Amino acid sequence: MTVLTVVMIVGLITVVVTFVTRFPDGSDLLLPDEITLPEGETPRAITLGSDWYAVVTESDQILIFGRQGGELRQTITVSPE
Repeated sequence: MTVLTVVMIVGLITVVVTFVTRFPDGSDLLLPDEITLPEGETPRAITLGSDWYAVVTESDQILIFGRQGGELRQTITVSPE
């Protein structure tokens, strides 16, 4: 049991150190102050890319915006199976 506890503690410390060194000031996680979605769309999830961010909406669309200007670059409709 002692070995397992030590391994888990070392693993947790490794994960924390990785996050602290990868995102030291949080600048990689910055979003614009305001995101304007098309009329009637409600956001469900958001994800970040290197120079873009994507918003998944309740109507199963993925809206891809440019990170700098916030312009809508692409709309992808997810079709049901």
